[in-house]
Amino acid sequence: MLEAMQERQITVEGETFTLDAPFHVLATANPVEYEGTYPLPEAQLDRFLLRISFGYPTLDEELEVLHRRMTRRQEAQELRQVVDAATLLAMQRAVEAVVVDPDVARYCVQLTVATREHQHTLIGASPRGALALVLCGRAFAVIEGRDFVTPEDVKAVAPAVLAHRISLKPELWLSSVTGESVVREVLATVPTPTAGGTAAP
Repeated sequence: MLEAMQERQITVEGETFTLDAPFHVLATANPVEYEGTYPLPEAQLDRFLLRISFGYPTLDEELEVLHRRMTRRQEAQELRQVVDAATLLAMQRAVEAVVVDPDVARYCVQLTVATREHQHTLIGASPRGALALVLCGRAFAVIEGRDFVTPEDVKAVAPAVLAHRISLKPELWLSSVTGESVVREVLATVPTPTAGGTAAP
């Protein structure tokens, strides 16, 4: 995975294969046990843009899972293509065209630095965290139909972007403190920039 993310290639039995754009690296982890899997070190987790936890579906959602399984009459699923490679690349270019105000960029850095200075944090988010906040904030703005990033866009993506980049102090491992709770506290304490360039608590 790390070779794919950093070098845009994979090596199998000494033979190297280039990964043509666009490609994405996805990884899943079972939160219940580590049998047969290995937790990634913090430095490797930092290379993942986002970490999202889905949790359990609602009752209605789980019923829909059953309904769809019975309707298709087989375990295998056939996925419908929703976008081609050229369109996806154009979407990625659109994200790069989204404007980031200097105050919003500073806000991204302030949030990242605040995770390092938090009382519960052993290791906070690296500069990759600030870069990821900007990128995901831009993507969120595109989804919202805007060509500029707001502080609210940054807040919307911050937990998924920063929580997995935070290492808690060992004495807190058995407490209710999590990387996400640290991010929520940081969002509540770092002043939010306004359109005029000032900050609001």
